[in-house]
Amino acid sequence: MSRTIALLRHAKSSYPPGVADHDRPLADRGRLDAPVAGRVLHERVGVPDLVLVSTAVRARQTWELARSAFEHPPHHSDEPRIYEASVDDLLLLVREVPDRVQRLVLVGHNPGLEEFAYVLSGDSSDPSAVAAMSVKFPTSGLAVLTVERPWEHLVAGVAALRSFDVPRG
Repeated sequence: MSRTIALLRHAKSSYPPGVADHDRPLADRGRLDAPVAGRVLHERVGVPDLVLVSTAVRARQTWELARSAFEHPPHHSDEPRIYEASVDDLLLLVREVPDRVQRLVLVGHNPGLEEFAYVLSGDSSDPSAVAAMSVKFPTSGLAVLTVERPWEHLVAGVAALRSFDVPRG
């Protein structure tokens, strides 16, 4: 059974003086890009079964704007383990996802999401998607991968990168 995992990097954030990294909000450009990212996510994935969102303000704001692309916004949960997550952290998190979830979205940060996408991507990945992702995984970057095994058995190299987009508003 094919499963889909989409990795959405938060939209462009601002850097207000005296604001902790976790609390940084979206910049004006991020507020324009996030709804477009939602539309591209909807086109590439359909309606996700589960969306896990970093607790960082910029990630939560990204999802709040991106979800407007869905007539009935999918279920989401704030997930503190995504903030500053390593590849191993993300692997452990995804392995906990219930088996009934076929389409999963993670909304988070670099370098974790970019490294996770590379680690998951195997030989059956689309070469043009790999080439696009290798240039840069910027804010609002969206990697969509498929995997032919249960989440609990997710390991390096078992997914296929199907697309990589950088939605801009």
